[in-house]
Amino acid sequence: MFQRRKASSTATTTSTPPPPPPQKKKESVEYEFGGPLGALATTVTLPLVVVVLGVACDGEYCVGLDAIAGLFPHLAETRLVGARAFCIVIGWIGFQAVLQLLLPGRRALGAKLATGDRLEYLLNGHLAFWVSLLAVSQMPLAGLYDDFPELAVAACFVSIFLAVCLYAASFRRPTPLLAQPGTTGSPLYDFFMGRELNPRIGPLDLKCFCELRPGLIGWLVLDLGCCAKRRQLRGSVGLPLALVTLFQGLYVWDALYFEKSILTTMDITTDGFGLMLAFGDLAWVPFTYSLQARFLVDHDANISTLLLLAILALQFGGYFVFRGANSQKDLFRSDFRRAEQRGIRWIETASGRKLIISGFWGAARKINYTGDWLMSLAWCLLTGFNSPIPYFYCTYFAVLLVHRAMRDDHACARKYGDDWPKYKALVPYVFIPRLV
Repeated sequence: MFQRRKASSTATTTSTPPPPPPQKKKESVEYEFGGPLGALATTVTLPLVVVVLGVACDGEYCVGLDAIAGLFPHLAETRLVGARAFCIVIGWIGFQAVLQLLLPGRRALGAKLATGDRLEYLLNGHLAFWVSLLAVSQMPLAGLYDDFPELAVAACFVSIFLAVCLYAASFRRPTPLLAQPGTTGSPLYDFFMGRELNPRIGPLDLKCFCELRPGLIGWLVLDLGCCAKRRQLRGSVGLPLALVTLFQGLYVWDALYFEKSILTTMDITTDGFGLMLAFGDLAWVPFTYSLQARFLVDHDANISTLLLLAILALQFGGYFVFRGANSQKDLFRSDFRRAEQRGIRWIETASGRKLIISGFWGAARKINYTGDWLMSLAWCLLTGFNSPIPYFYCTYFAVLLVHRAMRDDHACARKYGDDWPKYKALVPYVFIPRLV
């Protein structure tokens, strides 16, 4: 808070100057992800993880079915760089940008910015989803499986190049609106977190576009490529791969059908657009989330009927919690009176914001994360138990969601002040009611 200076006394003479104003205490920098060194380590290792996972289980070699010692010789023998892959990745991003700009859709305003403004967004992601599927249905998709490592490398390079351009552009004049997490003064850390909050090229909001379009729809297209490859090799897709593709397709469709919901997420309202989000959106999501489908091209799951039933229960139970919680939150934000009529209870904070304390959100503060993770586990279980590679997703996702919940808790503690502990006392559980 600003400190008010006491007014000068009329008895003060020129021989006795007033005391200097109190110096404003320098605000300490709050780092995440291990600070600059952690940002450097993440920047270097994550592309390597994507590439290694891309070759760790294919038709010639698979960790778990073969000794792990053979991974790096197999990696050395794999073609990793190709001009065709770069053309596909860049062409796909360009195609999605054209759909974003040209397809019809409704318009919505984002959250209020620090300037008091609210940016306008064109919401046509659901239509772009179906147009994209129609377009790729006319293409030979099996080659996506064959070129998977090269495509992964190309996506890594493109996302890093984009992050460099975003960082450089954030220093332009007049200064754009910057994101607090990415303005620490450490170039490496700020490059990773992202300096500019809402970089745009004309009407194209780059962060929102990358969050939902090229990587997310690309994930499903890679799954479809795996289906095409298995049909080419085996004559049929097989039930486990068909279910993985169907369930992950439902997840992608859900994100685009409820596209407006992303406008109030931390990624859009708080985080800058830097390497963390650019790489995550364009490389990490499509090429690590599709590992279950990639595994099932060449390997059978051999799961029992009982396990299959349990997997179906996990999938639909997880989706019920995930969609139910998010729909309750969206209704509360978009139509408060209707939410109140449906019996949703809440507390009001000193900031003027309201926090839900009933229904899904009264059961646990991050119950939507729980539903999200249960679906990820279902996808991994469909691959059987022959290799740990397909289980990378649900393992990593658990760590991500816990870390994200911690970040959100810290941000809410700053936003709501003394009201946040009161809310946590009313909703004490984070992920699982009466347990965690």
